[in-house]
Amino acid sequence: MAGKQIGTVTHWYDKLGVAVVKLTAKLAKGDRIKIKKGVEEFEETVSSLQIDRADVASAKKGDDAAMRLTQRAKEGAAVFLLD
Repeated sequence: MAGKQIGTVTHWYDKLGVAVVKLTAKLAKGDRIKIKKGVEEFEETVSSLQIDRADVASAKKGDDAAMRLTQRAKEGAAVFLLD
């Protein structure tokens, strides 16, 4: 499998290309992630990470973290941390 699930996409901002993820584990800039819902999946490197519109280097369990993505992430999609 893709590694450990670390969160779920709760919202997608189409015009900004930003997903909000409810985290169940730590996530940091530079981490490699996979976003998967059904048969659709893609991999991404976390290049931008924000909490409450403030740039952060990492986010912890329980945070709602926003990240810019190159592809659309559907609400409810699982986010996995790749090894």
